[in-house]
Amino acid sequence: MKPHQSQPAGYFIGLMSGTSADGIDGVLASISHNNFEIIATDAIAFDEVLAGEIAQLFTPSTNEIDRLGCLDKKLATLYAKCVNNLLKKAQLPSSQITAIGNHGQTIRHRPCAATPFTLQIGDASELAIRANIPVVSDFRRADIALGGQGAPLTPGFHQAVFGSPTQNRCIVNIGGIANVTHLPKVGDITGWDTGPGNGLMDAWILQHQQKPYDHNGQWAASGNINAPLLTNLLSHPYFEKAPPKSTGKEEFTLEAIAHYTTALPPQDVQATLLELSAITIAQGINTGRINSAYVCGGGAFNSQLMARLKAHCPSISIHSTLTLGIAPSWVEAAAFAWLAHQFWHKLPGNVTSVTGAARAGILGSLTLPA
Repeated sequence: MKPHQSQPAGYFIGLMSGTSADGIDGVLASISHNNFEIIATDAIAFDEVLAGEIAQLFTPSTNEIDRLGCLDKKLATLYAKCVNNLLKKAQLPSSQITAIGNHGQTIRHRPCAATPFTLQIGDASELAIRANIPVVSDFRRADIALGGQGAPLTPGFHQAVFGSPTQNRCIVNIGGIANVTHLPKVGDITGWDTGPGNGLMDAWILQHQQKPYDHNGQWAASGNINAPLLTNLLSHPYFEKAPPKSTGKEEFTLEAIAHYTTALPPQDVQATLLELSAITIAQGINTGRINSAYVCGGGAFNSQLMARLKAHCPSISIHSTLTLGIAPSWVEAAAFAWLAHQFWHKLPGNVTSVTGAARAGILGSLTLPA
């Protein structure tokens, strides 16, 4: 999956706003055939209004098309702001950037529907014009058109940047949804979404304490795990599916478990939701003969979640991806800079052993500044 040696180094920007729907992460990187170097990073938090508008679109409701169209433009404006911040930090003009790789904001992900589809928004034309840089977007649709899940798409990047010829590794991304990538020193890459990461925990604490997330898992740590609730949560059919598989926040909602949580102390529910994430992520890590796991995404900063994860993986060394050279906050954005590079050089972006696509393909659609 590494770029061909004849390709010169170029500057690419990666933008990511994930299923946690809390903001945008941006990375400006220099990428060549044998090197990936982050030059600048930037993050823009969503305000409560915008975060609420995104959350409303996660589940079916009325007047969706008008709200989606408006949000499509709003997000593009913020993506452009992130790009301009990166250019200022790197002291580079837009003309020096080859392309922006923009993941966009996922609104629906239905790879197993009767007519499979995925939808990410963030108007590429608006972004390209505001930034005056070509934009590569819509990365997931080509993989679904090839019969794949359209996710996870980061394993190719994980292999290119984190792979080792001497160590079996697992990269763990914990966003709203969590996923794992197994990088064996010999053999095929595997990876899949394990299920909820921070998503259910964030939704629960927002509902009960009006906080966007549980800092260090402190509220969860104050509660007790409720065994009947945990058993019910673990019975979700998604956990029984064999990879390749992917999911979204629309499949794991508070509404679906409301009947089981109303009579419980809210801190106990939070503790149980954290344990659900820890168990299912650990199952993903433990499916394979690995030496070490490296965690990225917002979940890497939840000390209670990390403690429970280590408790469920006693024989595996668990670290942050910072140990491998990229801080947890920037791995996914960096991956979409790499995917833009792959597109630009007409190289595959998907890993068929992960997504289940019929073949490797060039992912993304190009939008030029008008």
